[in-house]
Amino acid sequence: MLDYASLAALAAVIREGSFERAAAVLGVTPSAVSQRVKALEERLGTVLVVRGQPCLATATGGRLCAHAERVRLLEGEMAADLPGLAAIAAPGPVTLRVAVNADSLGTWFVPAVAAFAEATGTLLDLVLDAEEHTADRLRSGEVLAAVTADPVPVQGCRTVALGSLRYVAAASPGFAARHFAGGVTAETLAKAPALRFDWRDRMQLRWAEAVSGVAATGPVHWIPSTQGFVDAALAGLGWGMNPVALAEPHLHAGRLVELKPGCPLDVKLYWQHARLGAKLIGRLTRDVIAAARAGLV
Repeated sequence: MLDYASLAALAAVIREGSFERAAAVLGVTPSAVSQRVKALEERLGTVLVVRGQPCLATATGGRLCAHAERVRLLEGEMAADLPGLAAIAAPGPVTLRVAVNADSLGTWFVPAVAAFAEATGTLLDLVLDAEEHTADRLRSGEVLAAVTADPVPVQGCRTVALGSLRYVAAASPGFAARHFAGGVTAETLAKAPALRFDWRDRMQLRWAEAVSGVAATGPVHWIPSTQGFVDAALAGLGWGMNPVALAEPHLHAGRLVELKPGCPLDVKLYWQHARLGAKLIGRLTRDVIAAARAGLV
């Protein structure tokens, strides 16, 4: 049986980033927090915390933190139904860890979590990852729910189709005139600088293959920011796939142009969440679905 006082100390260290701040939250001394975490590491025979500024969880430590948060979630809901348990339940609001891709966070997802937090008082710990990889966060037990492009249910999870996030290939008028005066072809795509979020971002390659038959693009600027993508396109740095929700005002104003009108790229998104039977997960799911209906195709 796991020692939940030690688990709570571990989770607090990772959440707060240091033993000192964790001690303040738990109302004990930093020495007590350190002893609890060390005892848990010795019992399990593995390092759980990478000591530093901030302290970070190892893979095993992350799974244990997620388990501790699940227990706290269920205990908090039980205490709400059984007031006699309130005195022994962990103090403070529950925190839910959710994985989400940057473009969803920058467009339609925030209204969902804002409505949820306002109604329930729950705190959110949002973990950013590419939509093709957020499901891996569920598989590892690191998060309780995720916005993902993976339709295959993670074991122990429910899956709901949300709709599609629509992207358009856009650039500034000056950039388009310089690089695509003769149209979008394999040759022009091979020379025009493209924008990519990171090495896993293949949207530009997929769109280029769809419109020209060739997946390869030209030189690449790496822009790991949803808003930075739009700003870079506006500045004429390169062309890229921008969410319609962010690009549309600039397209209407003429600050951006579509490289090939009528050829968007739709990315299907799904909501996966752990089968906990928790009321909070159910409420968050309803708010996410409502926001998706308003913000996705």
